[in-house]
Amino acid sequence: MTTAYLAAEGFERALDEELARAGVAVGLHHGRLRISESQPVHAAWAANIWWDAERIAVSSIGDAAKALRRRQRNWALYAPEHRGRAQLVADKLPHVSARPLELGEVAPDAPLGSWTLLERDLVFAAQECSSPFPNGVPRFVENHDGPPSRAYLKLWETFARLRRQPGPGERCLDLGAAPGGWTWLLARLGAEVTAVDRAPLAPEVDELANVTWQRGSAFGLDPADVGPVDWWCSDIIAYPDRLLELVARWLDSGRVRNLVCTVKFQGTTDHDAAARFAALPGVQLFHLSQNKHELTCVVLDAA
Repeated sequence: MTTAYLAAEGFERALDEELARAGVAVGLHHGRLRISESQPVHAAWAANIWWDAERIAVSSIGDAAKALRRRQRNWALYAPEHRGRAQLVADKLPHVSARPLELGEVAPDAPLGSWTLLERDLVFAAQECSSPFPNGVPRFVENHDGPPSRAYLKLWETFARLRRQPGPGERCLDLGAAPGGWTWLLARLGAEVTAVDRAPLAPEVDELANVTWQRGSAFGLDPADVGPVDWWCSDIIAYPDRLLELVARWLDSGRVRNLVCTVKFQGTTDHDAAARFAALPGVQLFHLSQNKHELTCVVLDAA
């Protein structure tokens, strides 16, 4: 079985290190794409993983398009080489709408395959991929007036990728919330939000009717004092192992139904710490297009 791992842009080294640690032998580098015949693994630093990929010999541009259409309708092109020829093939494929998502919209659920040209007459394609977005990159209709920072896009991308998000009647806890980008998004989705931080929220967020700001430290908060929450969210700047202790304490309390947090790294990537997060029961660990040197950790239906 052939698997290809598309590195998140700028994090090729992190992906290479992760794959090497997992025992994955990369046989071919094609731009940011790492192609392997090893047993497939989940790679957090991959923007997209192409499962069960195949090489397809073709005789022409039209033949390449026909070969892809025979397999399925929707395809996303990755073209680090042979760009002009690849685009001519793409122009013969059905159009795939990749319009920017409006606030609250999630990823479409239609299957989206990925393909490239390894050579002029050799298509490399996978019908099933890990990301619902072309090359792992969603587009958003950004709000430049409401949120106090662009950090809300990380949480929105998470919800869009999961095709699941909070709504009216659900209780959210946002730890390390100030200035309030994540709180703003959670509130705009209709949830009741308790935002915890030593610093106050931006006034436009604090004034929202479904937001309550609580002064304090995320690490000093007792789950027993808070009660059950539908969504536990954190974009705290903290060392990974300290954050892991906090996450584990809340999950062990049984008071968290869904959890989303950002795992931030300083200097070199701490793959050992990432592996400890990946070992949490029911966890999903991935790199978002909105992430920098960080990963997003998600646990759904924990309680």
